[in-house]
Amino acid sequence: MNLKECRDRCLRNCSCMAYTNLDITRGGSGCAMWFGDLLNIKQLQSEGQDLYIRVSASEAELKKKSNVRLAIILTTVLGAFFGFLIVACYIRRSRRKLTDEVEDNNLSDKENKDEHEDMELAVFEFGTIAQATDSFSFRYKLGEGGFGPVYKGTLPNGQEIAVKRLSKSSGQGLKEFKNEVKLIAKLQHRNLVRLLGCCIQGVERMLVYEYMPNTSLDAFIFGQKHSEVLTWSKRFEIICGIARGLLYLHQDSRLRIIHRDLKASNVLLDSEMNPKISDFGMARAFGGDQTEANTNRVVGTYGYMAPEYATDGLFSVKSDVFSFGILLLEIISGRKNRGFYHADQSGNLIEHAWILWKEGKPLDVADDFLVGTGDLSELLRCINISLLCVQQHPEERPSMSSVVHMLGSHNELPSPNQPGFLFSKKFKAYSSPDIDRSSSRNEISLSLLEAR
Repeated sequence: MNLKECRDRCLRNCSCMAYTNLDITRGGSGCAMWFGDLLNIKQLQSEGQDLYIRVSASEAELKKKSNVRLAIILTTVLGAFFGFLIVACYIRRSRRKLTDEVEDNNLSDKENKDEHEDMELAVFEFGTIAQATDSFSFRYKLGEGGFGPVYKGTLPNGQEIAVKRLSKSSGQGLKEFKNEVKLIAKLQHRNLVRLLGCCIQGVERMLVYEYMPNTSLDAFIFGQKHSEVLTWSKRFEIICGIARGLLYLHQDSRLRIIHRDLKASNVLLDSEMNPKISDFGMARAFGGDQTEANTNRVVGTYGYMAPEYATDGLFSVKSDVFSFGILLLEIISGRKNRGFYHADQSGNLIEHAWILWKEGKPLDVADDFLVGTGDLSELLRCINISLLCVQQHPEERPSMSSVVHMLGSHNELPSPNQPGFLFSKKFKAYSSPDIDRSSSRNEISLSLLEAR
């Protein structure tokens, strides 16, 4: 009888209490059952043998309930444990997020504080600027440049200000904003526009300047409406003032600064028509003995750029000297270098001035009003200086200290060589891939360069 048959036989007898294999001798088989008390179990093998004992149904049910209870307890404990882990992770993550936010706020506050300290000038509240400009009303808009719109405003103390507001669509950005603030805040000169403060709130970035009631120089030298307001003596004073301002930037300030965007619209005039150089968003500062640098991002205004800067990105103090030479020619002639047109010539203002110089008629480049009323020797001297400033090679151009000296003396001046950057309209226009058109610029095309 095998074990299964033995089990069936025991279950059919209510007196059977246990059963097992009958294996008294090794290799034996059969069935052994116990009835009543479990006696004589020594007959089982000493090495051990399974004994199947019959129990009541109530005991079996209790064991089952115990197993279920144990399973419930284990499930509850494990659920509580995992719930605790989830809550702990959530609290930890919340604390970390809160800590990060506090650190970010502290860092932002520190950056703003450091930024304000680095600027070394007053910081205006946005509400103060908005009130001063009547919420940036169009009636108070003075103009708009590469940085953004400029508004006239009046502070509560009655002081008039000019507010440059960084436009979201501006080609210039936060980098140029910070650059202008950090540079001009460190500059103090009568021929540089004075920065009164700034406003940094949210996405708003604004610069607050002293108000220049006579706007910019280009409004007076181009066109017949205001050109005769500036006599030659006043124009000569403006020329000397611009030269002294550039000399301060290049030599006498704490940092050697290259403006990189000197032009008529960036020279402002105060109530007494004194010139003040403005717009330092493109300026670069040199330290130590550095005299030149190179950039892959050429910024500025076409028509005022030196050849080495426009073509190779190389700029130095001599780049500003070239721009000053162009500006000097424009002040003398009353005409723009960019977009210059003459019936008998196809080039620009530089070429026009050079041809007249070679022909021995340099005063013909000057405005007729100035020739008839001005000091001809000073006019001739300034034309000579302008041509020296726009020489092809930087080393052939004078420094601003030499320019200031030449303007104030009556010594004989050297003769200029052929200027650089002569254009010809017969060539096809092209755009240099290295020139960033998103910076202070006017909508023009750049002609192929050819030295002649």
